[in-house]
Amino acid sequence: MKNVFRSALCVALVAFSAPALAITVQEVKSPGGITAYLAEDHSTPVIAITFGFRGGSTLDPAAKLGLSGMAVSTLDEGAGDLDSFAFQSELEDRAITLRFGDESDMIRGNLVTTTPNAERAYELARMALTAPRFDAEPVERIRRQILVGIASRQENPGRIARQTLMEAVFAGHPYARESDGTAQTVAAITVDDLRAFVKTRFARDRLLVSASGDITPADLGKTLDRIFGGLPQTTGLDVKLPKVAPPAKGQTIRVEKDLPQTVVYMAQRGMMRQDPDWYTMTVNDYIFGSGSFASRLTNEVREKRGLTYGVGTSLAPYDYGALMFASVSTRADQAQTSIDVIRDEWIKMRDAGPTQKELDDAKRYLTGAWPLRFTTNGSIAEVLLSVQRDNLGLDYIDKRNSLIEKVTLEDAKRVAKAIYDPAGLTVVVVGQSPPAAKPAKR
Repeated sequence: MKNVFRSALCVALVAFSAPALAITVQEVKSPGGITAYLAEDHSTPVIAITFGFRGGSTLDPAAKLGLSGMAVSTLDEGAGDLDSFAFQSELEDRAITLRFGDESDMIRGNLVTTTPNAERAYELARMALTAPRFDAEPVERIRRQILVGIASRQENPGRIARQTLMEAVFAGHPYARESDGTAQTVAAITVDDLRAFVKTRFARDRLLVSASGDITPADLGKTLDRIFGGLPQTTGLDVKLPKVAPPAKGQTIRVEKDLPQTVVYMAQRGMMRQDPDWYTMTVNDYIFGSGSFASRLTNEVREKRGLTYGVGTSLAPYDYGALMFASVSTRADQAQTSIDVIRDEWIKMRDAGPTQKELDDAKRYLTGAWPLRFTTNGSIAEVLLSVQRDNLGLDYIDKRNSLIEKVTLEDAKRVAKAIYDPAGLTVVVVGQSPPAAKPAKR
């Protein structure tokens, strides 16, 4: 029944492949010189604008870790002549979505509005970026929320495993740091720090913008200058980090926790997004672990042996280093068996690569699922921002599936042999130690 469902799903997805080809992307340059990608669509009165500033939480000072997270959480808590309540009330009353977030390599923002409320939405976004208030009450409220989250994550086994892994594979690099900060560093962040963050991090030389929906190129040009035109051209901030790679030889790290489940995270060197073999690696990763019930790891670890409800892999191409992750949760007495099975599959993938059937099924799913990334103006704008970030070109949406289709079995086997490296796996195990074996009877 499961295979029938998978086949039916693939057929359904392929049938919806046309919308992706119907999206026309154009580059817009504002009168003030700000560039954006636009997917114009007047079928609904909705406009989505997604933007980002290169340089993320890795730029936070060591003594103020969590600064990026706290800053983006307070940008919409009052700006200009509007206090927190007034600002949030305007967003809610006008059905405007304005959100900010931080990543390792970027600060991001999302604005979604209906066309009748667009002008006010643009003004609120401009105010949040250029004139945030950072009043005492919302700042302390957000700080308390962050501190509660930090305390909660300290007991979250998945979070512990991932952070321990990052510290091991990226030791000494900003990627290894706890991006959310600690109770001590977050407590040390002042309003002056938040104001300095805005003055140094938001500049037009690091800005990327994309838009989708009910807006013309001419109107978008004016909007770009309205929202971002008041930002400085540059603040002189160097956002580049040194390149980093995990150690060639892996290790196993155990973190003792009294938990009903043991959580295991693994990682080895990955592939950078700009690598010409990226699409081949995407197909291989789907086959190996990211394809849910279609993946080898789910079949071997869950279906055949019943060791877990969840196992999978993912590719993490940071701007200055890349990882390939795997994770599984299971009972303490089954953790080592789960690790051993995953390692065995790692070796098999390296030595033999995928089969032709696995390759064909993966390509069918990955190309069929692609149009589902474009169901809303917000999701389209998100994709376009990634296209800009990775310099993929205006025609990427149309050509992406052809890049997947071009992957051959020879390519897949070659890349699998070059990338999958079981000896390079660093493994973090969080949970109870497995029960000691009983001594053999004499």
